[in-house]
Amino acid sequence: MATLGIDIGGSGVKGAPVDTDAGDLLAERYRVPTPQPSDVTSVVEAVAEVAAQFDDFDRVGITFPGVVVDGVTRTAANVDKSWLDAPAAHLFTERLGKPVTVLNDADAAGAAEVAFGAGRDQRGLIMMLTFGTGIGSALFLDGVLIPNTEFGHLELDGKDAELRASDRARETEDMSWEKWAGRVEGYLRHVEMLLSPRLFIIGGGVSKKSDKFFPLIDIRTPMVPATLLNNAGIIGAAVAAHQADAPAPAQV
Repeated sequence: MATLGIDIGGSGVKGAPVDTDAGDLLAERYRVPTPQPSDVTSVVEAVAEVAAQFDDFDRVGITFPGVVVDGVTRTAANVDKSWLDAPAAHLFTERLGKPVTVLNDADAAGAAEVAFGAGRDQRGLIMMLTFGTGIGSALFLDGVLIPNTEFGHLELDGKDAELRASDRARETEDMSWEKWAGRVEGYLRHVEMLLSPRLFIIGGGVSKKSDKFFPLIDIRTPMVPATLLNNAGIIGAAVAAHQADAPAPAQV
């Protein structure tokens, strides 16, 4: 049976069954708008609506836009504050009747890119950044995830970076690509100074428009668009659920 991946975003909740060996969707993804307000009860029901569109899955991976520790959501920057310290994995498992793994949305997208996309076979320190409602970050050292980094909340020009350089900021302030690229460049240079990564993978919905802003950004670190585009979160969530359900290796 397949593993279902569901990606909770600031504007939409989308999901599909995933071939976790190949990193491919097994059906067309289904999407519903993220409820407003995005409180616990409403989002759980939105996830259930997405899951109800598919049959024959035995486990579920779900992304969340915040820090997730042992299935508990510890932060809630772009969703309702009722998610603070909510037992998310338990709530989703109870509602869906299937084992559920919950992880940070950028971590999931990054895991998919490292396994199947732009970060595959890359060594050293690799950073995935998703530009959407906020700025999500995922950090990998030699392919191993360092979970729950929150580099989207670095200070940039006296403000939270995602308030200045997220894709939502570009749309809200009606910025030209040139102006927005300048802000993204300033943000990336700050991250470069702190971490000196070997590669930036740029994801989120705006990644499919990389031709509009990549040429406008001048930084030292190589930068590539995410190859899985907006499906990365779904795929990474399913992979995480599949791995969580796998039997532990035998002790020698």
